[in-house]
Amino acid sequence: MTDELKDRYDVVVIGGGAAGLNGALMLARARRSVAVIDAGEPRNAPAAGVHGLLGREGMPPSELLELGRAEVRQYGGHVVSGTVGGAKRSEEGFTVSIGDGREVAARRLLVTTGLVDRLPEIEGLRERWGKDVVHCPYCHGWEVRDQAIGVVATGPMSVHGALLFRQWTADLVLFTHDQPRPSAEELEKLEARGVRIVDGVIERVEVEGDRIAGVRLASGELVERAVLAAGSRMEARAGFLEDLGLTPVEHASGMGVHLNADPFGRTDVEGVWAAGNVTDLAAQVGNAAAAGAMAGAQINADLVTEETAAAIEAYRAK
Repeated sequence: MTDELKDRYDVVVIGGGAAGLNGALMLARARRSVAVIDAGEPRNAPAAGVHGLLGREGMPPSELLELGRAEVRQYGGHVVSGTVGGAKRSEEGFTVSIGDGREVAARRLLVTTGLVDRLPEIEGLRERWGKDVVHCPYCHGWEVRDQAIGVVATGPMSVHGALLFRQWTADLVLFTHDQPRPSAEELEKLEARGVRIVDGVIERVEVEGDRIAGVRLASGELVERAVLAAGSRMEARAGFLEDLGLTPVEHASGMGVHLNADPFGRTDVEGVWAAGNVTDLAAQVGNAAAAGAMAGAQINADLVTEETAAAIEAYRAK
């Protein structure tokens, strides 16, 4: 990281993950002045490696981000440590306030702050997150293949999740926990695939050494498992945008809250784009990076349109 920060930029990118860095890369290559303000809290920090990303399979997330920062800097972009506390309209576009008291002006904003995972309130679950508590079969399924997996029901997508994880193991349990029991149709699917159903509220996750040993139910029963899969409620990190009138809304899937944005990243607030998990809750690293690149290109095109209109006005005034 660097603390170098000018007073103003064409674009300030808020968030230094895959979406933010790829957006900044596109903008820097388009000869735009751009700064990435990164709080250093990537969602995938607990994970040992990034998966499903062509050419970078298994790379530790920290290494991937360091490569991205270097590439942005290669084209003159700045990557700055800091937490954004707010953003307001200004004559130049926007003023972004950083927690340490600094302010920076920007003509456009790209918001790529990601999301926070809210896990079920089960003792011991959070501590194993990113290790042997996982959430995405495509991200972690290969690494936990053929192990005794337990899927903790957290919402309407849990049965679907259990059927997906069945692709990676034949030893699978669905814990209904505090959720309604699956419907008759869902039960038939689970039973046909050999998925065992365990009813009852989970009291805690049992750990032996540095491994999950199983799940202790409120009844006292211990169900042995080596891995747990638990879907989280995903909440966009976007509270700092309230002064701009941009607030997260409930996602149609019921998985959490996100910022509304069109397929190109444009939000409901003129001059503000969003990309990555802050708007697409299910995006993996590759999807987030691609969305950042798209948003970066769209922002540059928007600035070109503005500058061309100004040039025409000046040309006609001659």
